[in-house]
Amino acid sequence: MRALMISNDSLLHAEVAAQGSARLPAVQLVATRHGLRDAIERQLPEAPDLVIFDASDVEPAEGELVERLSKQYPAASFMLLTRAPQHDLLIRAMRAGMREVLQLPLVHRAFHEAMDRIEVAAGVSRMRDGRVLAFISCKGGSGATFLSTNFGYALAALADKKVLLIDLHGQFGDATLYVSDQKPAMTLSDICGQIGRMDGAFLDSCLVHVASNFGVLAAADDPQHLVEMKPEHMDTILRVARQHYDYIVLDVGRQIDAISLRALDQADSIFPVLQLALPDIRDGRRLLDIFRSLGYPGERMRLIVNRYEKGGKLRLVDLEQALGAEVMHTVPNDYLSATDSVNQGIPVLQLSRSSAVARSLADMVELVTARRVAESRGLFDRLFGRTDND
Repeated sequence: MRALMISNDSLLHAEVAAQGSARLPAVQLVATRHGLRDAIERQLPEAPDLVIFDASDVEPAEGELVERLSKQYPAASFMLLTRAPQHDLLIRAMRAGMREVLQLPLVHRAFHEAMDRIEVAAGVSRMRDGRVLAFISCKGGSGATFLSTNFGYALAALADKKVLLIDLHGQFGDATLYVSDQKPAMTLSDICGQIGRMDGAFLDSCLVHVASNFGVLAAADDPQHLVEMKPEHMDTILRVARQHYDYIVLDVGRQIDAISLRALDQADSIFPVLQLALPDIRDGRRLLDIFRSLGYPGERMRLIVNRYEKGGKLRLVDLEQALGAEVMHTVPNDYLSATDSVNQGIPVLQLSRSSAVARSLADMVELVTARRVAESRGLFDRLFGRTDND
């Protein structure tokens, strides 16, 4: 959305620009005018979609200019900002069709709520309808965190999706370390402690940005910093996340508590991760029994066998019969590539793009996004550098 900003306040201009750029689609400040008269005398050659008008310094005698401004840009939406009530000005603004009036200093949540209303009225669809994908370990050491973090990166890199990963480990979650060496400035616990501020811009500011379209919300790394996290906090976080991301990947860990259960309730798909071994199969059956008792439909369960090697005594069909569920995907046992990736904190697609595990992640992106082979060829070409002459 193209916007004209009318204000003498350079700090306010910068603040509005920052909040606008965090939206989807972004609000782009294409021009600035230093007052009402300046805005009228220097009309934009191409009318803006939105006019953001700081009325803090408007003189009483300039009231009639408000109506002139609205006639100058009849198709534009207007947002009026003011530091003190100006009744005559507000009446003129309402008569001119200006409906969004915000008090300064700017409250970010109020700004975004006003922008939501403006975009709905203008017929602009900005909201995504993100899918929630939950990865959960059937047994400790199954590799669920490695898969969730690297699959999240693969979705962003290969399918060009905007992806958020949320680390739901109750304590000492380390999902961030699998794909980045950045120290999280905020954690899930911190967000829950400020849940009243939750919007798309606030959520984005709390992430470790691994790539421009892939961010990680870290788990609390210190039990002393934990606040009381409530299931309804997860409702709020996922509601906002769905609006701003194509995919929300959850690294659930093994512990099922009130927070992770609320997240699992909202998951579109659940990926139990296990290895082809008797202890994993035993724990996997218990986990699936829990999910069935909770009423989760079978089609939401999508088993992943990690570190898979053909030719073992246990077969995939044995596992499927024991669990009463089909295996969606197998990830090969590529120990060296996976270990190098974890030790360096670099996604395996970056570090070893031709490795077996990288190819397996690319296959999984196809399965989850349901892209046809003809559409997906470009993904593999970009990843593996294939050409028709190879």
